[in-house]
Amino acid sequence: MEWTTDQVMDILERVADPKSGQPITKMRMVDDLTVDGKNIRFTLRLTPGHAQHKSDLNFLCQNLLQEHFPGAEVHIHVIQIGGDVPTPDVNPLSQIKNIIAVASGKGGVGKSTVAVNLALGLKAIGAKVGLLDADVYGPSLPTMLHLQGQRPRVEELYGSPRIIPLEAYGVPVISIGNVVDPEQAVVLRGPRLAGIIKQFFLECNWPELDYLIVDLPPGTGDVQLTLVQTVPVTGAIMVTTPQDVALADAIKAMNMFLLPNVNVPILGVVENMSWFTPAELPENKYYLFGQGGGQKLAAKSESVLLGQLPLIQSIRESGDSGKPAVLDEDSPARPYFLKIAEETAKQVVLRNEKVQPTNRVQIST
Repeated sequence: MEWTTDQVMDILERVADPKSGQPITKMRMVDDLTVDGKNIRFTLRLTPGHAQHKSDLNFLCQNLLQEHFPGAEVHIHVIQIGGDVPTPDVNPLSQIKNIIAVASGKGGVGKSTVAVNLALGLKAIGAKVGLLDADVYGPSLPTMLHLQGQRPRVEELYGSPRIIPLEAYGVPVISIGNVVDPEQAVVLRGPRLAGIIKQFFLECNWPELDYLIVDLPPGTGDVQLTLVQTVPVTGAIMVTTPQDVALADAIKAMNMFLLPNVNVPILGVVENMSWFTPAELPENKYYLFGQGGGQKLAAKSESVLLGQLPLIQSIRESGDSGKPAVLDEDSPARPYFLKIAEETAKQVVLRNEKVQPTNRVQIST
C-alpha cells in the first residue's frame, strides 16, 4: 500500500506547536513534504522561540510517523526562520490575523456589550473570532455569555502549562471572571497584573482566528500598556456615549493609542445610547444624552463612525440573560450590531491595505 502526503499530514496534525498549542500543520511549520515509496521527507520550520523544543518536536514527529507507517524512513530537515534572535516586531500569535482592542474613556458606556456583540456579529458574517476579557477589575463576559461558574482547563504541553479557553456560541473566550470567584475583589497592579494579561495571550491555546476581540478596562493604565507591549494590535475601536463628558474621557483614551511610540490605528467609533424610541411611539427619537459625540470622536481620530446604538431594553436583558442581542433574530438591536460588525471588517481590510502592521511597544528602563 502506498502512502500519500494527505495521510502523512493527518498524522502530523497530532503534533502540537509548543508556542500556540495548535497543530504544527496549521501553524505552517511543515513544508516541502514528499512521500517516495517508504521515504517521508519534510522541512520543519522553527522560530528562535522553538529552540528549546527542537529535539522534542523532531522526536515526536519521527515516532508518530514510524508508528503509523511501519518501515518508513523519515527524514526531517529542521530550519530556523526569523533570524538568530527573536525580533521585537514578530507576532507571538501568528495564528491570529487581527487583534482588535475595544476601549472607552470611562465605565458604563457599554464597551463590554459592544465587544461581545461585535465578536458574535463578526462570527455571524463568517469570520473565526475569539474574545479576551482584559477588563480584570470588572469582568462582564462570564455573565454576558452565560459562562458563570465555569473554569478553563489547564493542560501540560512539552512540560509547560497551557490554558484551554472556554467556548460560548462557537467563540473561544478567556476571562479572569472565570478564574476567580464572582464575589472576589481583584486587587492587582504592576507586574502581577501584566503577568495575568500576558498569560491570557501567550499561554492560552488560541486557535486560528480572523479576529481576537480584546475587551479593555476603561481609561488608560497597566492593562493597556501591557497589551501593546505583548502583541501587535491591529487597531482599536472606541466606544462612547453622545454627551460631552463621555467624549472628553474617550479622547484621552484614544490619544493613548495614537502616541508615537504606541501607534495603534483607530478603526472607528461606536456611539452607544444614541437615542431612545419608546415601543408605543416607534417613529419618535429622544436624544437623552445629546447628539454628535460619536461623530466628533471619529473626526478627531481621523476614523469613521462604525455605527450608533439606540437605548433598547432588550440589549440590557440579553446581556443579563447570557444570550447577546446579536444572536436573537427577532431583536431590534441585531441589525445595528451586524452593521457595526460589517463596518469593522471593512475598516480592518482598509487598515491592512494602507498601513504597515503595528509593532509591539518596546519600553526602555
